Amino acid sequence: MKKKIFLIFLFVINIHSTGFADITDCKDLKKFSVEYFKCKGNLVKEKAVSTGQDIIKDTKDYQNNKWSEEKEKMDKTKNTINKAKKKVLNK
Repeated sequence: MKKKIFLIFLFVINIHSTGFADITDCKDLKKFSVEYFKCKGNLVKEKAVSTGQDIIKDTKDYQNNKWSEEKEKMDKTKNTINKAKKKVLNK
């Protein structure tokens, strides 16, 4: 009984995940047709855009992680300079 339920569960999950798949398949088109080239062009474009976004995200994360200590030091220094300015100007 457990095996049947498990198999039904796997079958439902498999159908559900393939029904919402976002991958476009160009294999069913003729190789030198306009639609085939449009399909392949869109796949290349999507891949390039997603790779570019990943590179930008990774760069921003790296910079935030590596430079966060230096940013804190700069902020502390700015605050102490501003406090000193206020003291000097108020005297």
